[in-house]
Amino acid sequence: MAFPSNLLNEGERVVVSTRTHPKALIGPALVFVLLVAAVIALSRVTDSTVVGAITGAVAVLVALWWVLRPVVLWLTTTYTFTNRRFIKRSGFISKEGRTIPLNRISGVDFEIGVIDRIFGCGTLVVSDASTDGSVLLHDIPRVEQIQLLVADELHRLSGGDRRDDGS
Repeated sequence: MAFPSNLLNEGERVVVSTRTHPKALIGPALVFVLLVAAVIALSRVTDSTVVGAITGAVAVLVALWWVLRPVVLWLTTTYTFTNRRFIKRSGFISKEGRTIPLNRISGVDFEIGVIDRIFGCGTLVVSDASTDGSVLLHDIPRVEQIQLLVADELHRLSGGDRRDDGS
C-alpha cells in the first residue's frame, strides 16, 4: 500500500508500509454470519412485525459496532516506516496519528505465536526512548522481514554503514 507522498518531507522515502493482517477480519466475518443466521432463524419463528422491527434494529446496531467498525478501522489504519520516522495513522472521519523519529527508536523486535505462525504474521515491538516505552503492532504480515528492514534502516541511521578507512 502506498503512503501519500505529500505527507513525506523532502528527501524522505518509505522503507515499508503495511496494515494489520487480514486475519483481524475473521472475528467480524463470524459475527456477520452468526447475525444473519440469527435474524433468519428469528424471522421464521415469529410472524410479528414488532418483533421483526426490533430484531432488525438490534441487528443493524450489532452489525455497525461489531462488523462495520472493525472493517473500517482495519482499512484505515496503516503503519509506515520511512528513512526518518515511524508513522501510525488511523481513522476515517476523525484521524489519529503517531510519529516517532527513527533516531528515538532504540529497538525493533518481533513476537510470533502459534496462530500467528499459521497466518504468517506476528507482533512488531517498536521500543523508543519515550515514557510510553514501546509500541506493540499486532498482526503485522511478514513481521520478520519487516523487522529486518527496519533494523537495517536503524543501523544505517546510526552510521553503521560508514567505512573507516583510517584517514
